[in-house]
Amino acid sequence: MSLRKGIALFLGITLLSVGLVLFFTVDKETLRFIFSAKKSILLQALGLVVLSWVFDALRFMSFARAAGERVGFRLSICLSWLNYFGSAITPMQGGGGPFQIYVLYRNGVAVGKGVAITLTRTLVTLFIVGCVVAMTLIFAPDILSGSSFVTGVFYYVAAFVLLTWVLVSLSLIYPERVKKLGKIITLLLKRIGIVKPMMVLMVVRRLNREIDNYTENFRLFFTTGFSFFITGIALSFGQLFCLWSVLPTLVKAVGLPIRYGQAILIQALFNFVMYFVPTPGASGFAEAGGATIFSYLIPLNLAGVMAIGWRFFTEYLAIGLGAIVALRFLGWGMAEQILDEAKREENEA
Repeated sequence: MSLRKGIALFLGITLLSVGLVLFFTVDKETLRFIFSAKKSILLQALGLVVLSWVFDALRFMSFARAAGERVGFRLSICLSWLNYFGSAITPMQGGGGPFQIYVLYRNGVAVGKGVAITLTRTLVTLFIVGCVVAMTLIFAPDILSGSSFVTGVFYYVAAFVLLTWVLVSLSLIYPERVKKLGKIITLLLKRIGIVKPMMVLMVVRRLNREIDNYTENFRLFFTTGFSFFITGIALSFGQLFCLWSVLPTLVKAVGLPIRYGQAILIQALFNFVMYFVPTPGASGFAEAGGATIFSYLIPLNLAGVMAIGWRFFTEYLAIGLGAIVALRFLGWGMAEQILDEAKREENEA
């Protein structure tokens, strides 16, 4: 997907979904709550978002140090915004990583280490999501009662996070066996027509190279860079806690009660699902799905507005800043080239 098409789709779907959500959920009572919102508490929500950016930048610096690299705070926070922008204009939110890896490479970080740093950031986030869901269920097991949809999503999240970490652990402990498994899967995909016969050797070679690459760099996290790795995990908790606190703060601003633990669980599940929505940046699903799932917490006539407000604070602001960073660090042409290269490699694999 081209840069122009990604931006156009994101904006178009987002504006359409926002309009539909407001049309079907807003009433006179909604407007009364909006006009009565306390500006001081809204500023608290903005403060939480800014603090989440700071945590994100600091954890990026920590994971870079764990990999033996030094990345400054200014560059790290720009990389955070750049990730928001890249994720917003690509399906499955897959564009943020290539942008970050390229900028890191331009600043002296080898591609292999850039891949390890960005991948670790994502895996740690998935791990924390799983932990939050598990801990919330231990201390508040009644949260899922009466909601088959949320229960189903929970089991999906738990299974995926567990499988991801099992595969990563196996690839680090038994890389040769994982390579062999990769060859078997590639041959099976060739047999059913997903991988072309002429591409088999290239896919296997690339798979082996990538396993060697990230295995070597991941080992740094658990040896010489272990203390920085642990610090990065702690900062990741702080970053997610700030983001997940935005919704309860917005609800508090209009004077409604909300169960904080339930709000955390709902957002954790919802954030995870958005990673796999095919629209650019999960646009459309984020707004409409947010209105639906937040209605478990607050009345429907406020759930739509809260979903849009939550999206504005936690995503739209950073996406806008990321667009500015992308134009400054990359330029329009280079951003197009990075996306095209990422798409080509994905198709080849």
